Amino acid sequence: MGKRASSIELSNEEREYLERQTRARTIQAQTVTRARILLLRADSVSIDAIADKVGINRCSVMLCLKKFKEGGIENALFDAPGRGRNAEITDEEKAWIINIACQKPIDFGYAAETWTYAKLTSHINKTAEAAGYTRLSTIHKSTVHKILDEADIKPYKITYYCENRDPNFDSKMHNVLLVYKQLEMQFDESGKLIISEDTPIHVLSYDEKPGIQAIATTSDDLMPNEKHPTINRDYEYKRLGTLSLLAAIDLQTGEAIPLVRDKYSSTEYIEFLKLLDDKYPKGDKLRIVLDNLKVHTSEATRKYLVTVPGRFEFVFTPKHGSWLNMVESFFSKMTRQMLRGIRVKSKEELTNRIYRYFVEINEEPIVFHWKYNLDDIDVSEEIIVDTLSVKKSS
Repeated sequence: MGKRASSIELSNEEREYLERQTRARTIQAQTVTRARILLLRADSVSIDAIADKVGINRCSVMLCLKKFKEGGIENALFDAPGRGRNAEITDEEKAWIINIACQKPIDFGYAAETWTYAKLTSHINKTAEAAGYTRLSTIHKSTVHKILDEADIKPYKITYYCENRDPNFDSKMHNVLLVYKQLEMQFDESGKLIISEDTPIHVLSYDEKPGIQAIATTSDDLMPNEKHPTINRDYEYKRLGTLSLLAAIDLQTGEAIPLVRDKYSSTEYIEFLKLLDDKYPKGDKLRIVLDNLKVHTSEATRKYLVTVPGRFEFVFTPKHGSWLNMVESFFSKMTRQMLRGIRVKSKEELTNRIYRYFVEINEEPIVFHWKYNLDDIDVSEEIIVDTLSVKKSS
């Protein structure tokens, strides 16, 4: 038997804080377990009884209590930076970080006009707990940088503060998550899509990936040999221009639908909508999750939508919320699998290879599922959609 750990004393404030952790849904499970350990020990429950109640071994219980005695509650609840696997950061927490990054430091009482990553991280660490995001009180600067980079936000640039932040960020995010929640209800336990007798609604996630570079080598690659076991490529290259990829993924079947063009204006976007209109059975509704880019709501786009009344429904992601759009995960996968290091002899070859990639992945389509932050979404709520057929009043 190991040495019996002594009981601990908690103030009323500390006990209340720990009880909040046990009820929280946005923090890591092990943090909840550790909070329960401290509360039980404060009630003089034995080590063995605690281990039995929380479902872990007694050594882990004693380690948690030891960390509490050495450094207090925070030391007991959270691992030191760089140790163990970092807790997952939820989409709600990401949204909170992005919301802060899109405001001026001076609005929070600081002297600076723009954020540095160090200052932004420090502010997040100090205010996260009060905002209800305890997990972020220990977030590292590199993680903040990664989150903002994925959202294409540079907090050190003044131009971001000159833009109006989306005043309806939370409601729009909730609306998108409601789409994903209702979508999950269409699959049975085995992951098979349940066919409904109602008017079919095909849900798609759409976006553009502009600036795909067609790059050519100046000399042939050297194939692997005994001296060089990997492919060798000369550092010199030629730029042949760029292409834009307009793409959607069907969130019910996993099929990916591409359109490659030189640019992505309203003309190309309308061409893509026509492609979807031809692809799906007439009479079905097409619900598209996308960002609120100007070409998506342009006058030309609205004029086209008048010709197909009731065909399209649009659910817009909030500004600086592109990570809510599942097609972004597809683009990331495509970059890793196919575009990284690609070399071609012409833009036409690049176009053909992009289309070939879509043919390959559609041979075994993978249905994308949204995994986080759906527990609090009421599936009975009504999704707010926009048909864009009538121009909104300003």
